[in-house]
Amino acid sequence: MKIKNNLRIFHLLLFLLIASGFVYKIIYLKSYSYLSFTFTNVQGQHSLSQNLSEGQGKIEHISNNTVQDIKSNIKTLGDILNGEDGIIFIETTDKMQPQPLVLCAIESAARVYPDRPVVFFMKGLRDAGPEDYGIKALRYFPTISSMDNIYIFPLIIDELFKDTPFLTWYKKIDPEKENYWIHNLADSCRLALIWKYGGIYMDTDIISSRPVPYKNFAAAEFPKSSSNGVFGFSSQHNFIWRCMEDFVQNYDGSFWGLQGPYLFTRVLKQICELRGFNGTEDSTCGNITFLNPQRFYPISYGDWKSYYAVWDNLPTFNDSYALHLWNQMNSKEKRTMVPGSNTLVEHLYKMYCPSTYAALQRNESIYL
Repeated sequence: MKIKNNLRIFHLLLFLLIASGFVYKIIYLKSYSYLSFTFTNVQGQHSLSQNLSEGQGKIEHISNNTVQDIKSNIKTLGDILNGEDGIIFIETTDKMQPQPLVLCAIESAARVYPDRPVVFFMKGLRDAGPEDYGIKALRYFPTISSMDNIYIFPLIIDELFKDTPFLTWYKKIDPEKENYWIHNLADSCRLALIWKYGGIYMDTDIISSRPVPYKNFAAAEFPKSSSNGVFGFSSQHNFIWRCMEDFVQNYDGSFWGLQGPYLFTRVLKQICELRGFNGTEDSTCGNITFLNPQRFYPISYGDWKSYYAVWDNLPTFNDSYALHLWNQMNSKEKRTMVPGSNTLVEHLYKMYCPSTYAALQRNESIYL
């Protein structure tokens, strides 16, 4: 009897030991696996900095390694842009150290649209993990790290072009034979992003000053000519689809702007007659608001150097929503904002991207 009781106790202890091991395997190992996945995708974003110099490729550790803190960093692109109210910027090269003007543009948009997500798509982030894994801009760009509505995502072009007219075109094109490939790629990506997610697209050399009050709009650069440097539409708007179809059907990579501002102007003219503007009033083209050139282009591209000049009387730009600084025109001279120069561009940095300005004024790095 005593032997039987001892056997029962032994079997019970053995059962409890096996059961506890099984529970450990389920609870601890699976939790550890999830935690590892989370860290891999949050901290693993440091692999994106392969394009940064060795001296700047620093790893910033997460300050509080709790599951809750880690989960708070995880938002999918669908979560962020589901309201069709995003402000979208793109970088179609592999650059991972954007110019100060780019960070100023993003910061200014985040300040002008505090309740809307500002999303920066970077092609150089292709090593960042799953395409829908949102990256809060909390580490690599300190001047915008405190702004909760700024997000950075990889620009994964094959995925972006799915279910659009661009995919077939993109697969057969040879970028090496293209004269303006980066420009044409950027022109296509901005259309596909607004088609899929809606919102406002802006070039990265546009400093925002106040909100655009319209949902579906194009912006005139001249009285009867549209730009494509800034525009806003609801997702799957017919105008954007027509632009994508025209882009592919009439593609000519040797002609700058054919797929950009000339494309927008072409398609708008299929909808209405562009008659110009009365003073600073806007006009309409079908169900699209066609914004006056004063809204974004009060200083035309021929006068772009005015932004880097000292003015006796600073302009107010009261009729503008944002200012396009024509960085493409500046590609050879590479003028920059110099703290203490008293130029117009310095005034704009102080007003609309003060964090970026302060870092430059203190001669601090704007990248980690």
